[in-house]
Amino acid sequence: MKKEFLKNVLPSMLAFAFTGVYAIVDGFFIGISKGDTGLAAINIAFPIVSLIMATGTGIGMGGAVQLAILRGEKNEEGVKKCFASTIIMLFAASVILTLGIIFITEPLLKLFGASGELLKESKSYLNIIVIGGFFQIFSSGLVPFIRNYDKSIIAMFTMIAGFVVNVILDGVFILVLNMGVQGAALATVIGQAVTFIPCVIFFAVKKLIPKLSYFKPDFKIISRSLIIGLSPFGLTLSPNIVLLLINKCAIIHGGNVAVSAYAVISYTIVVAQLLLQGVGDGCQPIMSKYYGRGEIKKTLISRNYAYITSLIVAVVSLIAVILLRNIIPTFFGASSEATEIAANAFPIFAYGFVFFAIMRVTISYFYAIDKSLIACILVYGEPILLSIMLFAILPPLIGLNGVWWSSTIVQAFLMIVSVLLVIVMRKRVNGLNHGE
Repeated sequence: MKKEFLKNVLPSMLAFAFTGVYAIVDGFFIGISKGDTGLAAINIAFPIVSLIMATGTGIGMGGAVQLAILRGEKNEEGVKKCFASTIIMLFAASVILTLGIIFITEPLLKLFGASGELLKESKSYLNIIVIGGFFQIFSSGLVPFIRNYDKSIIAMFTMIAGFVVNVILDGVFILVLNMGVQGAALATVIGQAVTFIPCVIFFAVKKLIPKLSYFKPDFKIISRSLIIGLSPFGLTLSPNIVLLLINKCAIIHGGNVAVSAYAVISYTIVVAQLLLQGVGDGCQPIMSKYYGRGEIKKTLISRNYAYITSLIVAVVSLIAVILLRNIIPTFFGASSEATEIAANAFPIFAYGFVFFAIMRVTISYFYAIDKSLIACILVYGEPILLSIMLFAILPPLIGLNGVWWSSTIVQAFLMIVSVLLVIVMRKRVNGLNHGE
């Protein structure tokens, strides 16, 4: 089981690590080209970008979890219906989101606190991302299916291909052609298209694309996928709701320079969070497969391996961020004032890695075994509790430091809740293992 765990989790972690490296390189190019304004512009716009990505991820993971369980049950007819229904949902989502967002980008960005030059830059970035939303939704929605067909290495390479192209084009569009944030957005869209194409090739070559007769809505599968997908959707979106909330409070209590400092922080901590997401997403197919077979003991062993791996990653990331806290801001071209703010705030966010690690694996475990309601409590609890903490408790009392501490305190609380939920559910899950 250790070999199977590593075979699934390591490629997933590596793929998500490339996502984090891309985020850093993207910020590096924008920081050099546009300075604090460019960094803040992408940071302000990114929650909408995340909504598009989260929609594809939620639909894709919801369908992929069902597919893994159905494969464990050896229900091939159900597998084909599940895949076809997911394609229908991804296409519908891409049309609805593109048409729904493109006409209201400016009001949304103003709502998030953008104005003046910041509004102009963030709008330029977001418009291109929204127009290319089809590729982002389908690439993030199809990769989980490849992973749940036991092809985690292929899933890794499809993601890496997109990131490499993205980084190369960032350099060309931003530094050579001087396209600024528009160049960053265009590079992102093309990178997502590069991820999408190998996904389609994989399913075509493996003859996994169902016949046209299966492409009719199966509302039972669709409703189940959407329920399961609420958790991975929230997991992808929640960090960016957090980003939005903290941006808003950072502007109130520290101005644009505080937003620029948080842009540097968010670019950095996302690497650790994505590595931890790689652990959760990588172990999900194994847990779902064993759960579908009724092998609960192996499901729990896989989960425990994930806890150990996540904690190791979290501690190493915490140490690295604290040691490099004075160096990282200068890498992004941040101003001296933004650098000082970021360096002081980095340790506060780094402590949250440990809490995030335990919570992230617990959420993956619950939606992998089709306990979506419990997973949703943890996923959506974070932005709700953080809103209360940010706007009613800490920042009004202690200012900007209260903005930074709010996220870590909420993550610590939710980690405790997640552990309690695992303990409460342990007897019920063990009962399944004994046929009760």
